[in-house]
Amino acid sequence: MAQQNEVKDILVERTQTGVKIEKRILKVLKGMAEYHDISLGDLLEGIVLHAFDGKTPFGEESLAKIRQLKEVYGLNLDASHSHHLREKN
Repeated sequence: MAQQNEVKDILVERTQTGVKIEKRILKVLKGMAEYHDISLGDLLEGIVLHAFDGKTPFGEESLAKIRQLKEVYGLNLDASHSHHLREKN
């Protein structure tokens, strides 16, 4: 029996990018991708698509894992720091 809201695979064109990102944020993202057994790119696409729809990308279990990973990697940044990060010279 098929699920009611089953979405079929969609063929897309992906591009390699050279985006720079804060080191500890990247470590947490990689940890979350590993936790969910998906690629970093898939994780980022999912986060962005949820954000574009005004939805939260993570449930309580994932948020608990994020808190753990932030502690492990010393990530003390939150949404209030958005757009205020400057790169060291």
